[in-house]
Amino acid sequence: MDIQEAIIMFDALSQETRLSAFRLLVEAGVEGLPAGAISEKLGTPHNTMSFHLNHLSNAGIISSRKDGRSVIYSANFDVMRDLIGFMVKDCCSVEFASIREDKKKGCSIIELANCCSPKSK
Repeated sequence: MDIQEAIIMFDALSQETRLSAFRLLVEAGVEGLPAGAISEKLGTPHNTMSFHLNHLSNAGIISSRKDGRSVIYSANFDVMRDLIGFMVKDCCSVEFASIREDKKKGCSIIELANCCSPKSK
């Protein structure tokens, strides 16, 4: 991932309705949610929600698929893993953040240590 891709994703997530929709889709998991259910749960009009979902989709953060007459949206977990990895890749020190592959589970594990500075005496 390069910085321009990250900027596009952060731009998409920097709006309250889009961030709420994305968090809802993360909670829903790979199954996703129909657009109407997202709109209903967030109390957002359908046409407004459609605009925001389109913005997230164009940024690559979410994916959609047709299911009959419904459009089902789901979080793009691979892209978000890459974005988080991009954020911590060049972290100040391995003692604060690290990414490792869990071969048993087949996933990446991002570990963030407590980065607070020591209490002064």
